[in-house]
Amino acid sequence: MQALTASSPASSSCPSSSTAHRHRRGTRSSVRFAPPRAAAAGANSVYSVIANPPIAPIAPAPSPAPAATPAAGQDEKGLSFLKRAAAAALDAFESGVIANLLERPRALPRSADPAVQIAGNFAPVGEQPPVRSLPVSGRIPPFISGVYVRNGANPCFEPAAGHHLFDGDGMVHAVRIRNGAAESYACRFTETARLRQERALGRAIFPKAIGELHGHSGIARLALFYARGLCGLVDPSRGTGVANAGLVYFNGRLLAMSEDDLPYQVFVTADGDLRTVGRYDFDGQLAGCASMIAHPKLDPASGELFALSYDVIKRPYLRYFYFRPDGTKSDDVEIPLAQPTMIHDFAITERFVVVPDHQVVFKLGEMFRGGSPVVLDESKTSRFGVLPKYARDASEMVWVDVPDCFCFHLWNAWEDEATGEVVVVGSCMTPADSIFNDDSDSDDDRRLQSVLTEIRLDTRTGASTRRAVLPASAQVNLEVGMVNRGMLGRRTRYAYLAVAEPWPKVSGFAKVDLATGDLVRFDYGEGRFGGEPCFVPTEGAPARGEDDGYILSLVRDERAGTSELLVVNAADMRLEATVQLPSRVPYGFHGTFIGERELEAQA
Repeated sequence: MQALTASSPASSSCPSSSTAHRHRRGTRSSVRFAPPRAAAAGANSVYSVIANPPIAPIAPAPSPAPAATPAAGQDEKGLSFLKRAAAAALDAFESGVIANLLERPRALPRSADPAVQIAGNFAPVGEQPPVRSLPVSGRIPPFISGVYVRNGANPCFEPAAGHHLFDGDGMVHAVRIRNGAAESYACRFTETARLRQERALGRAIFPKAIGELHGHSGIARLALFYARGLCGLVDPSRGTGVANAGLVYFNGRLLAMSEDDLPYQVFVTADGDLRTVGRYDFDGQLAGCASMIAHPKLDPASGELFALSYDVIKRPYLRYFYFRPDGTKSDDVEIPLAQPTMIHDFAITERFVVVPDHQVVFKLGEMFRGGSPVVLDESKTSRFGVLPKYARDASEMVWVDVPDCFCFHLWNAWEDEATGEVVVVGSCMTPADSIFNDDSDSDDDRRLQSVLTEIRLDTRTGASTRRAVLPASAQVNLEVGMVNRGMLGRRTRYAYLAVAEPWPKVSGFAKVDLATGDLVRFDYGEGRFGGEPCFVPTEGAPARGEDDGYILSLVRDERAGTSELLVVNAADMRLEATVQLPSRVPYGFHGTFIGERELEAQA
């Protein structure tokens, strides 16, 4: 195993990271949230987080006119007498019964404790309008022309109760690059229906799907939310999702996604700013569908976008569909499942889609017994379903059991012509539910392991095999990353994955040879942590190979209080350039690079 380390070049001083620090369980987070700013009656004002003020003044994100919902266009002063009375009664129930009676006696687990989940550089930041002419050390290859965008969870309001890292409002960060220069950096909230209603009310009011919905207090918070909806104080019919996970550019649209809702279209403006266009249902084609998975797959050869949608309450629990390059949708294939399953990701090959049906499931009844609705079902056998891409119904799917396997992410899949097997490459996590239900008492307890694994599915015999790609002596937690997306669904040699250590921080990334298990590690350096590596293939020159391209990665120097974008040569894993960013960038989730021609073709 080779290891390379990025040194931190000299940079102009930036504000320190947040005022939040890691606390013991049961203590309150020191993240500070801004109070609502004064706004004209009926206006949609921005209530910005001030955990770390950016250099430039915070400005409201451009957004379409507010939807005509009961909560979106009025504050409590604009409500009728009856609605004000209902709001006061429900607020009293929340503070008196839920907060003080049901929640106060219960210590929060690490996975739901705001003092842990949004501490340090996981803490939120305010919006940043474009800051131009960013300092660059080294040389950015001129062919990298476009915008690097990265999504993440960034709670706009102080949590009312528990909060999981995945619960925050979606915020997209964008670095505009052209002709070897870093032209601008900006970050904006994705203006979801949920966020706009909470801004109008001036506080968090929608339930936190993972952090709050536990046990009897979770049931009470759900009931409270539905009561507010029945009283017209909130409108959940326009979506309740946070759009904080995936990003994909398809058919002229940048889509921000989380599997709790439909995608939201985000427009990249000519000056490098970000504007939310709105919730996108593919021109009404998803009208009967409440959500779309956070990781749809774009086939590099056909230009089609393949997707899943799952439901945790009613059948069918899972649907499969795809979009043609012009954006028209196929018919749904309803995939029968015995119970609703958490499916964050899936895979495609040239001819098939590969769907995981693993042991992390939704059992809402567990809340009545005081537990979490996200459950590890140890009696269930994990399996993968292999379905032809253009199947008309689920009878064409072949299921292959892969016992005790849970992959939160799948990096690639292909068909092995020599053996007839379908090969899937993913990171197998154990314990499977620990990122959702971490009840460990110690800050030093890092039980979770994420093992890069090759899984082989024989659809003729129903047999499966799996092997760890790395030898035991080189084993590290590898999570979030990608292969060369120009080869998605085809046999790939390399994967570029984050070294998620110390979990959940990322201390570097690795280039892994999937055939040999050889690993070249790029370390960010002491006190420096980042996120997902984004591979940008070389354009305009003869490709020298699959790794002919560059890695983009956001990095935070926690000691110096600076944030940077690194540009690393994927072939030799050497640092080429460092872009100094004007304000703190929290650790986040997934990103993509949108080329110049694609930006010009935005719808």
